[in-house]
Amino acid sequence: MSDINEQGQGQQPEGAAEAPKKEKKTLALNVVSNKAHKGFGAGTIDLSQVSCVMIDNGEAYIDEGAMHAKSKIERGIKFTPNKEDTPNGRLCYIVWVAVDRNENGSYYAGATACPMLIDSEAKRGWKILADHVNRLDYAIKRRFVLDELDDEEKAALKRLLVNHNPEWWDNSPEVLKEALEE
Repeated sequence: MSDINEQGQGQQPEGAAEAPKKEKKTLALNVVSNKAHKGFGAGTIDLSQVSCVMIDNGEAYIDEGAMHAKSKIERGIKFTPNKEDTPNGRLCYIVWVAVDRNENGSYYAGATACPMLIDSEAKRGWKILADHVNRLDYAIKRRFVLDELDDEEKAALKRLLVNHNPEWWDNSPEVLKEALEE
């Protein structure tokens, strides 16, 4: 490198202005928005207000790894969009739960359940990724889609949400409470 400098190569002539350094743009998740596009990153969303709840064998628990398809039950599983490839799978759900805040405080603002089959022994699973993405979007948009859950699964989800934060549950819309009635 000293050879380059000694020969005068790679150096700017005296008195020349340095070229302004371009600021590196960071990538973020983009979604379709009804707002006009205003350059790089327009339409990005913040997923920090969304949590993942897993429902497996009648038990509901928070597993943030599910945001990247790395929940406890998804690790090591090869997924396929063909249900027939997982004949011995057990039915599990990812429930996307969005939290928001209003004048009364924080509350559960959206919740959507996505089914998947897991066969831990065969390390095979079934899920439709597009459906999971769409339902995540529905939760972010403050919708509730929980009708696929059976009574035991609804009770487990309700128990988790109430125990996690009773105040958030109390502030939540009636549509959520009605959807999780047993």
